Amino acid sequence: MITEAQFGELITKIKADSKKRKFKQSIELIINFKDIDVKKGFAINEVIQLPKTSSPATVCVIATGDMSQKAKTAKADVVIGNEELTKYESNKRESRKFINKYDFFLADTKIMPTVGKALGQLLGPRGKMPTPVPFNASIDAFLARFRTSIKVRSRASLSIACKIGDESMEDADLAINAFTVLSAIEKKLPNGEKNIKKIMLKTTMGKPQKQLQEIKKKHA
Repeated sequence: MITEAQFGELITKIKADSKKRKFKQSIELIINFKDIDVKKGFAINEVIQLPKTSSPATVCVIATGDMSQKAKTAKADVVIGNEELTKYESNKRESRKFINKYDFFLADTKIMPTVGKALGQLLGPRGKMPTPVPFNASIDAFLARFRTSIKVRSRASLSIACKIGDESMEDADLAINAFTVLSAIEKKLPNGEKNIKKIMLKTTMGKPQKQLQEIKKKHA
């Protein structure tokens, strides 16, 4: 497996080669797979918690009563209940705009059937179906986890791409995140590392850098 140090070398290179932009560019990890039959239902749909983050993911909590109040106290990005669900159910355009604002959705288990009825057809295809939160669970703990997580998703495809941070972060921190994602994905592959064809990194506007295989050979 490629090490954190080897990831760090490539991150340093792509930052050095990157043109200055008027915005903060993301650093993206791309993994291509091999020897997997996608026709047999191969899919990856993982929430991976990153050890290092520069900006938290946005989280919407769908709840009523006590959990709603606790979510507001914990400063969830937004908290909605039955009234808002009814509104979005009757206005698909507004519901799409709303769903696209948030990275993750959490929902009180008691309200999950209503969520499915109102937003399930839009949340499902986007890989954003809410994670159920039991009534006695700590909403603070759920929020802390998802604020530092990313969604890695691939369906009937031999590749995944995800953001592991941005160019303002330390190279070592980005390398830790890249290694964490790679490790998590390898565990979901039929034959682990043997199913990985190519690993690349890029900035938002940059071209994918493929030197990782060369780095791996150099350190072998």
